[in-house]
Amino acid sequence: MTWGTRLSARALLPLLGEWHGSPAYAALAGRIRLLIGDGRITAGTRLPSERELAAALGRSRSTVVAAYQSLRDSGHLVSVHGSGSRAVLPRERRREVDFARAAPPPVEGLDELLARLAPCLTSALDGPAFDLLGNRALREAIADRYVRRGLATTPDQIVVTTGGQHAIALAAHTLVRRADHVLVESPTYPHACEALLRAGARPVVTPVTTAGWDTGQLVALLGQVRPALAYLIPDFHNPTGASMPPDDRVRVAEAARRAGTTLLIDETTADLSIDRPWDDGPFARHAHGADVVTIGSLSKSVWGGLRLGWLRTDASVVHRLVQARPAGDLGTPQLEQLLGERVVRALPGLLPRRAAQLRVNRDTLYDLLARHLPDWRVPRVDGGLSLWAGLDRPASSALAQLCQARGIALSAGPRFGIGGSHERFVRLPFTMAADDLDRGVRALAECWAQVGADVPGPGPVVV
Repeated sequence: MTWGTRLSARALLPLLGEWHGSPAYAALAGRIRLLIGDGRITAGTRLPSERELAAALGRSRSTVVAAYQSLRDSGHLVSVHGSGSRAVLPRERRREVDFARAAPPPVEGLDELLARLAPCLTSALDGPAFDLLGNRALREAIADRYVRRGLATTPDQIVVTTGGQHAIALAAHTLVRRADHVLVESPTYPHACEALLRAGARPVVTPVTTAGWDTGQLVALLGQVRPALAYLIPDFHNPTGASMPPDDRVRVAEAARRAGTTLLIDETTADLSIDRPWDDGPFARHAHGADVVTIGSLSKSVWGGLRLGWLRTDASVVHRLVQARPAGDLGTPQLEQLLGERVVRALPGLLPRRAAQLRVNRDTLYDLLARHLPDWRVPRVDGGLSLWAGLDRPASSALAQLCQARGIALSAGPRFGIGGSHERFVRLPFTMAADDLDRGVRALAECWAQVGADVPGPGPVVV
């Protein structure tokens, strides 16, 4: 908890977006409650004073005073004389349906691998207690998989991490200097943006829609800004589900090489093809002199509880990553790495099972949305874990607030952007069981009907 962080009224305004309702204090409290709940305002953050926020909003101070009192009553705010009011996370209530997390259950067959591992567990005692680089057998298995997918790789090019998010944070900490320009997609994976901002990055945004990237603009931005780093998710993009065509990957890699930009390529979703008719292999196959750092993980393809990820890059960058790592952690646990080596070797048999599971869930969610929310624009995706649904009015945050009150977790569209954009979208994971998806969509439809009476629309929708 970072108790020294302060959020100014000027910084809070774009996060609040277009909030409205009656009474006004309740609408304001509800929007701040949502921002705390989904992490856009982190626990421990000092909020602006009542007077400062009232002036910035152009509202009476009594409105903000009442809103802050409502937040204190619900356990989202604590106020200490002389220290201001700080955001806190109240004890989490039981959620009826969780649309906020795209976390699939363990892939079929993982239990068998665990059972066969038991007699080998004591071999973990032979490994180092602090392992900054990663178990040699696991790094060999990861490197062999890259080779089979068309990218020459040696174990010395792999750093094993405690999950994909740790890999992103370690790369950001190592490769980004304060005030460096970093190109990011919008929308994108929000925790990646948080890690980059924490490293001091100044984000430069390139748009992504369910139809894909504006590659011409992306290439032009690389040439004009020459960012130090570009963070991209080219396979089953989170949250839009888009995949970058092979020819565009070549153009982006070449533009990054000319600009001197390191590409941080997030391939944690690359193994989640459901029925995409092509596979271009790892993005780094197109590097040809460009600096590429690739992020991989087992958390989405196998199980979220298996906190194993990795970074694949040149040996010189591996050395920098290992040197920087002790500031954040002292290595990946040996027991997880023993299992990870067996899982990576077994991926050719496990991934078709994951695809079959996701196919059923995806098609179930499509059918439910068509039946209960026919006015939403729902793109077809051929992989990944979620849909990026388009709404007919900018009411994503209002919908998320109503859902929160009913015990349904939903990430509003702005959670995936910078500066409060994407109010016309929501991300809907299809990782839950069919019964949960059914209950969740029915509840969404009821909340959406309630939102529709309060929010102006419709307007043009771009999906």
